[in-house]
Amino acid sequence: MQQIIDRRLAGKNKSIGNRERFLRRHKAQIREAVKRAVAGRGIREIAQGEDIHIPRRDLSEPVFGHGQGGRREMVHPGNKDFVRGDRIERPKGGGAGSGGAGQAGDGGDGEDDFVFHLTKEEFMQVFFDDLALPRLTRTTLADTPEYKTHRAGLSSDGTPNNLHIVRSLRGAIGRRIALGSESRRQLAYLEELLAAVREEAATQSRREQIAALERDIEALHAHILHIPYLDPIDLRYRSRVRTPVPTARAVMFCLMDVSGSMDEARKDLAKRFFILLYLFLTRHYERIDLVFIRHHTQAQEVDEDAFFQAKETGGTVVSSALVLMEQIIRARYPSGEWNIYGAQASDGDNWHNDSPHCRELLARDILPLCRYFAYIQVVEQEQNLWHEYALLAEEAPEAFAMRKASTVDQIYPVFRELFSKEGRSK
Repeated sequence: MQQIIDRRLAGKNKSIGNRERFLRRHKAQIREAVKRAVAGRGIREIAQGEDIHIPRRDLSEPVFGHGQGGRREMVHPGNKDFVRGDRIERPKGGGAGSGGAGQAGDGGDGEDDFVFHLTKEEFMQVFFDDLALPRLTRTTLADTPEYKTHRAGLSSDGTPNNLHIVRSLRGAIGRRIALGSESRRQLAYLEELLAAVREEAATQSRREQIAALERDIEALHAHILHIPYLDPIDLRYRSRVRTPVPTARAVMFCLMDVSGSMDEARKDLAKRFFILLYLFLTRHYERIDLVFIRHHTQAQEVDEDAFFQAKETGGTVVSSALVLMEQIIRARYPSGEWNIYGAQASDGDNWHNDSPHCRELLARDILPLCRYFAYIQVVEQEQNLWHEYALLAEEAPEAFAMRKASTVDQIYPVFRELFSKEGRSK
């Protein structure tokens, strides 16, 4: 029979088990509350807790009771207005006992919704509950800055809190037996000899022999008693060794068009999508690198501030960003050691002759190296780049996906659609 004991620490007057059952019971309402919270907060505020309101009517439980059937005639104590036999009219317009017209007023007490606080971890769990990371693989081992200790037998050195009492006492008993066995055998022999000598006739020589035997016996007793009960060489300590913990690592490439057609509103949409993807990846990988590539007619790798704040004019050549992405992967992020994810945001505008080249670059050079590549278009109008990418999405549905999001409230639904668990192979 196996017993499982929950030893997680709980705060004062809190029950982890009851809270988890409550969250499971009202999961649908909590999920709706989280969606409303996401719509009303910025992406940078996503990783926070939230106060959840649940109507009291949804918390009610069925009860059993006796109905008021039969005939009942009574006048309660303290009544000064009615006597037995008076007929009392029902209250008009309101509920039982109200007598009002059912309109709101500035007095009285009402029932508030039940409010409880979702922690940051619980909020993010609901936030990403039905999402899955496509083609999730822990590729090789990264550099291992974390270590885990585990038992590795016993050693003769250690700290008192690691002392193994049973093994120490077992060694002490064995040492005392080994050191005192010969003395005990000699002691037994001398005691038998002394008893035999004492039975013989008492002569001067016998008395001297008895005295000598008694001295030898006393010396053996002293020797045995001087063997320590527990010696430092008997102590054994539990030995623990540190071993490196495998750490999977990923790199996220953010590609964005910063040409004149990408205004601040469109860049904000792209930024929200990138941050959502980054938060999602942090739930699966211990280490994540970010690479920001902006482009107009030429592409360059920049930091995050320059990536979102850049203002450029001129045309658009998307393939320049894809070429730079492949070069960075080959130089710094070998696909055998890194889980590579790409996210591209654009308004769909591109030099007409460049769009087929983009599809060819993705299919031939980039998708074989990536776990997943997502393209989001921040306008509804479809241009040549969208049509070329649509062909690629049909050819490689497991590694490439594309969606449109032209307003802020569409970002999260599009993100959930891209990373839905349904139909994903891991």
